[in-house]
Amino acid sequence: MTSSAPGENSLTDLFSRTISYLRLSLTDRCNLRCRYCVGEDEASGCLARLGHEDLLTYEELLRVVRVAVAMGITKVRLTGGEPLVRRGVLDFIRELTRIEGLDDVRLTTNGVLLAQSAGALRAAGVSKVNVSLDSLRPERVAEITGVDCFAAVWRGIQTVLALGFAPVKVNMVVMRHINDDEILDFARLTLHLPLQVRFIEFMPIGPSSRWTADTCVGSDEIMARIEPLGRLIPQEKVRSDGPARVFRLEGGIGSLGFISPISHHFCDRCNRLRLTSAGGLRSCLLHDEEVDLRAVLRDPVCDDAVIRTALLTAIRNKPQGHHLRERLAAGGDCHGRMSRIGG
Repeated sequence: MTSSAPGENSLTDLFSRTISYLRLSLTDRCNLRCRYCVGEDEASGCLARLGHEDLLTYEELLRVVRVAVAMGITKVRLTGGEPLVRRGVLDFIRELTRIEGLDDVRLTTNGVLLAQSAGALRAAGVSKVNVSLDSLRPERVAEITGVDCFAAVWRGIQTVLALGFAPVKVNMVVMRHINDDEILDFARLTLHLPLQVRFIEFMPIGPSSRWTADTCVGSDEIMARIEPLGRLIPQEKVRSDGPARVFRLEGGIGSLGFISPISHHFCDRCNRLRLTSAGGLRSCLLHDEEVDLRAVLRDPVCDDAVIRTALLTAIRNKPQGHHLRERLAAGGDCHGRMSRIGG
């Protein structure tokens, strides 16, 4: 692809991709210890968390979003860690959704605190939620996450459906020999529930991910395993689908999404920036290069123009692709910690 120079204040990168989506990791803290997110030493309680002073304050986050929206960002997703464990998060969301020009605020959560927060989230202006759930078997959920939490998560999903959240997406990271025997069980949910179940390829992020080539189950294989349930009917792509290829099972009321960062990467249409919980602006999930926005914000001479320049720098640095296959072949991976990057 031939690169072109974007305008001075353009949210178009060097490869003609327009950036309209900002993901904010509010905290690296989490009430779970999922095996693909933390290492064995971290799962046993040795996880090094950021100090309070190392996190961006809510005021700093709001300032960044206001500048980003003025530049053309229209969608923000709140991630973590687990965003609902951060104190004051609902007040922050109320302020966030009042920003003029920001027309889409979403949340990704592990679901543990969702049932008790859903009403306040809906009232604050959040109506779209993704829930991470990697098994429908309570004992396996406890094994994967380190916490006996299936009942709480399922109650959260039922609550947001009852309150009219839409879409409600359930994210399943498929891992061979760990939970891939539940692919059909997850797909069957869409026959009777208005969910989008999203099957996500396991990604090699950081040394704690425990990723191997064998553990990763590709989307083509996942789709082939689902075929006995019936024909997969392609769905017309809508904005809320993101990078997912979306299908519906014949007779189903929900849908199936397939996110394939490894087997069918979507780098050519990636429209997002990430702000990590440590204040790093990251233009690619699977590349370690970041702009230190926390340092920018805490410089006494920082004004909106400086923040704008930092955002533009991150966009200029956005690589054409993650080149993950080549990096894995050379023995590399992404060294960031998922709990800080925000997925």
